Amino acid sequence: MTDLKKALSVTPVARTEPWWQERHLQKLDEKKAFNDDVDLLFLGDSITHSWEDTGAATWNKYYAHLKPMNLGYSGDCTEHLLWRLQNGEIDNLAPKLTVILIGTNNAGHRVESPEDTAAGVKAVLDEVRSRLPNSKILLLATFPRSKSKNAPMRKRVNAINDLVQHFADNKNVFWLNIGQVFLTEDGTVLDTVMPDFLHLTSEQYQVWAEAMQSTITRLMR
Repeated sequence: MTDLKKALSVTPVARTEPWWQERHLQKLDEKKAFNDDVDLLFLGDSITHSWEDTGAATWNKYYAHLKPMNLGYSGDCTEHLLWRLQNGEIDNLAPKLTVILIGTNNAGHRVESPEDTAAGVKAVLDEVRSRLPNSKILLLATFPRSKSKNAPMRKRVNAINDLVQHFADNKNVFWLNIGQVFLTEDGTVLDTVMPDFLHLTSEQYQVWAEAMQSTITRLMR
């Protein structure tokens, strides 16, 4: 196993793609436009990013009235989110609730060990706790990947979740695994749910929102 102190997953780094750099600047401007007045914060990768397009109708229905902000970036791993947290994206915010979904790209892009990915998630949690001490955190289990429950990628994601769930203390950090809502009874992911067995269709954003609704309502009280 990789030395966790040297693991890529816990080493903050910015991505060099122009769109990513531009989105970072846009999000800093967006935060200013909100006057830092955000009650519900989403942090993550492409699955979270897509609340802005594929899931936009559901976002508007469930979250638009809750002073939300979306800081999901397509393709991000834990180290990219960690860099963003350290470079202004959540400065001066005080959300009631921060929802985090991160790690699937660590498993998929690098095929790194579950331990390294879990360490990256822990680093993200620690950074958020440090910078947003009064925000509750809803840590979501990484969603199922691959069609079959026996696929290596599915097993890797399950192993990550087995480790990460223990970071919840049910005081500041709360764990929620809704993966089953995207599966058939035998554990299959259908292409009508995730066409590429990773990203959700627009209808599944409604499923996602419904699965989180009672927890978000409770934690934002």
